[in-house]
Amino acid sequence: MISLQMTKYDVKNYLEKIYNVPVADVRTAIVQGKIRKAEGKGYLVKDDDYRVAFVTLPKGETFTFPDLFSKPATVEKEKAITKQMEQAEKLQKVHIRKDPHRQGLPNWFGL
Repeated sequence: MISLQMTKYDVKNYLEKIYNVPVADVRTAIVQGKIRKAEGKGYLVKDDDYRVAFVTLPKGETFTFPDLFSKPATVEKEKAITKQMEQAEKLQKVHIRKDPHRQGLPNWFGL
């Protein structure tokens, strides 16, 4: 799926310049969005149209998608996220104070 504004020449240039992949042929087609009934409503809704590109590579050429989610990067991000979560929980515990005269009431139920 590509943007409706992209032409087959744009797709070819994009693949050749960004991914360094030689392209033999590009064919594009516009796909109509589905018409469906809105949930719980009495009217119809049409999904957005989109364009599909079919790319043919030269004989013997292969394309492998780049690994966007490599293991070391995700592990570091997960550690950073858990550290931030722990800090947020500590700050929240400090911020919330218990009132001994209002036992059993949630803390948001205050004046």
